[in-house]
Amino acid sequence: MVTIVDYKAFQKENGEKFYSLVVQGGVEAIKSKESGRTYLTAKTTNLACTFNEITCKSLIGTQLPGQIRKVEVDPYDYTDRTTGEIVEMTHRYEYLSDEDAIINDNVVKPEEVY
Repeated sequence: MVTIVDYKAFQKENGEKFYSLVVQGGVEAIKSKESGRTYLTAKTTNLACTFNEITCKSLIGTQLPGQIRKVEVDPYDYTDRTTGEIVEMTHRYEYLSDEDAIINDNVVKPEEVY
């Protein structure tokens, strides 16, 4: 399950406003690569929607079946908002419905054979 925890407003190039929902997965225990200590975290991602601001606000706290998964992508630069540090990232997080997760887990991905 994921929970809608917030929403964000964006503006298209033509000036039109639109919103996305911020969804968060369950709590996970992760071991720090730096210190070796365990800490708790939860994956979050933005989920596109067609709702207006009033609807987005009313959906906060709603749970949806599904999960947030780490997906490998082409490298891109990410700026840490708190430190200003620019880091090259090779992944992003995306929401998967329970049905999509089952399909992803059970479909064999094609491989190149030489």
